[in-house]
Amino acid sequence: MNHTAIRILAAGDHFVRSSLITDALRRTAAAHADITELTLPWPLEPFGRVGEVDEASDAEDALIGALEGVEVCVTQMAPFTERVFAASPGLRLVVVCRGGPVNVNARAARDRGVRVCFAPGRNAAATAEFTVGLLLAALRRIPEAHETLRTQGRWDATHFLYESAGLELEDTPVGLIGYGAVGSRVARALGAFGAEVEVYDPYVRGDVHGMRAASLDAMLARSRVLTLHARLTPETRHLIGARELGLLPRGAVLVNAARGGLLDTGALCDALDSGQLAAAALDTYEQEPPPTCSRLFRTPRLLMTPHVAGASRAVAEKAARIAAAEVARYVRGEPPANAL
Repeated sequence: MNHTAIRILAAGDHFVRSSLITDALRRTAAAHADITELTLPWPLEPFGRVGEVDEASDAEDALIGALEGVEVCVTQMAPFTERVFAASPGLRLVVVCRGGPVNVNARAARDRGVRVCFAPGRNAAATAEFTVGLLLAALRRIPEAHETLRTQGRWDATHFLYESAGLELEDTPVGLIGYGAVGSRVARALGAFGAEVEVYDPYVRGDVHGMRAASLDAMLARSRVLTLHARLTPETRHLIGARELGLLPRGAVLVNAARGGLLDTGALCDALDSGQLAAAALDTYEQEPPPTCSRLFRTPRLLMTPHVAGASRAVAEKAARIAAAEVARYVRGEPPANAL
């Protein structure tokens, strides 16, 4: 096979731009490739379920047209459905600039001999930093202080009342669920603040930064702060519900910048309404975006951001570089680093 004339589609979007992908490819073994670009509408238009795949841009027709004669596609949000694979017989490699290729029908790819690679860890640092930011904002009531002074023009003395003052991280027991690329970074950062970090992750062997919890229930009972970093699987859906929230010390603080489905939304709202939780901060939700009628918007002491923990410029650039490296391995006939 003459790889000097390989045809590659850079199917970027408005975050991982096609130009970033192309530039990264040009700096690797694809310097002489025939690269074309397609720009998908995310995030200006939300992703969703397309055919049988999740979290994809609704652009099957545009993708099929752009894939004509293409051997390799690098993308973040393109919908690689059964229909797309069937219409693209020359395709041999799909590289998804994400931690997992949820927008790819893995069975259809395998049946047609298409290798699927992805970019784990691309947003680990960004998400960990954002998680710590959410945690500090919730603990110290930073959004409320900003709102009363900047928006209302009011110097609110109640922020100094003992019962209103926030917690600090030093010497505070923090429970951390999930010790992967993000969770391990958060654990190290919280340790630097002097927090008493306890980790629950039954799938991780070896040392962790902090103390390893004997059980989830035991850790919850000690945690004034709880932060979630597990993957969403059938086993972990609603891992934290009414029973688990009830085990936390009254007045605890919860942060979730992992996956919305880890947390029972109704139970969270109940815990905030009752004062069982003093505050919570969310970047991810069971339904995204949450419907305008969602109870979340009427629940007190809840900090919300629109799933932006992984949205840094460095993440987009890292994703493009990781993907380009996989293309380079393919061109050289080497095994992939991260593939299904």
